[in-house]
Amino acid sequence: MKRFPLFMAGLCTGLAAIMATAWIGWPLPLPTAQQKTAAAPQAADEARAHDGPERVLLSEDQIRDAGITTTRAAGGRLKRHFLAPGSLVPDADHIARVSVRVVGTVDELRKRLGDSVEKGEIVAAIESREVADAKSEYLAARLTNDLQQTLFNRHKALVESRTISENEFLRTRLTANDAQIKLDSARQKLFALGLSESEIADLPNQPPESLRQQFLRSPIAGRVSERRVDLGGLVGREGQESELFVIVNLDDIWVDLAISPEDIASVREGQPITIRAIGIEGEASAQVIFVSPLLDRETRNARVIASMPNHDHRWKPGTFVTAEIPLGSEASKVIVSKKALQSVRGTPTAFVRDDAGFEARPVRTGFEDDDDIEIVGGLSPGETIAVTNTFTLKAELEKSEVEHN
Repeated sequence: MKRFPLFMAGLCTGLAAIMATAWIGWPLPLPTAQQKTAAAPQAADEARAHDGPERVLLSEDQIRDAGITTTRAAGGRLKRHFLAPGSLVPDADHIARVSVRVVGTVDELRKRLGDSVEKGEIVAAIESREVADAKSEYLAARLTNDLQQTLFNRHKALVESRTISENEFLRTRLTANDAQIKLDSARQKLFALGLSESEIADLPNQPPESLRQQFLRSPIAGRVSERRVDLGGLVGREGQESELFVIVNLDDIWVDLAISPEDIASVREGQPITIRAIGIEGEASAQVIFVSPLLDRETRNARVIASMPNHDHRWKPGTFVTAEIPLGSEASKVIVSKKALQSVRGTPTAFVRDDAGFEARPVRTGFEDDDDIEIVGGLSPGETIAVTNTFTLKAELEKSEVEHN
């Protein structure tokens, strides 16, 4: 009976030793591969936070050799716009037609298709019986009027000396006035046929055979875009051609645009717009001169006309164009060029100039237009940033990260 307590004590000691051994030897749980992957960026971010902002260390010579330019971040306005399709057409105020007003035949054509002409230059000549009759009538009226005016002046002196009666003088004055009216009427008829003041004044000096000939002049300066008759062709008669030439001046040209109902409220007369076309290098500025108050029945678009200078004749009628029409502007505290930003690990990043090179600064962006973008966080006005060749800075930053890892 005395051995029992000793046996129990030994049994308890052995069980305690077995339990201690089992607890110490039990294996602890190991982290999975997914947990390791998730922990790596966190550790890298903690390391970068501990090291401070990321920088690209470059000397002044390296910056200059890389072609990197800088500027100060500043406020400004974003330019919003919409695009509208259209085509180029000749300016209606710079199109002229050389036409005849009488029946005749084409006697002379002095210009060919594409030739340049000056305002008032003779481009063709026709022969017409109507012109000959009108010129003859004028010459006869001119001679009659000269005679009647001479008689009137003589009778005026005679009536003052009471050599002739007053009734005879009044008849002479009536005849002189009638002759003057007929002369004025004959002159106006020649004006209506297209003769100039100098041509009418020179008629008494012309040979009789030239009376049937009429010269046609260009009403504007430009180029011959159409020639519709041939030598000897009959013109002016019903069913026959009355236009000989079409003259176009392309120093100014119209842009014919189709604007949707949603955008037409943003277009106003006098508004400047920008014109671009495929196949034509560069762009041109135009000004809206007409906004139609009506919508096209078929397309439901409004017609807008803009006038555009074209002194080098680079823009041709019939060309399809795209017009950039501004909608207004948005004021922002910081606006930078889109070229100044690079995506670093999916975050827009600006490179801020410092004494050692450039700091890669993550930024938050806002609105944007074609060229610039608004910065709403991460960059203050006045800070100097890189604006060109920023991809070089991004490449150097990624290279240093690879070497560091």
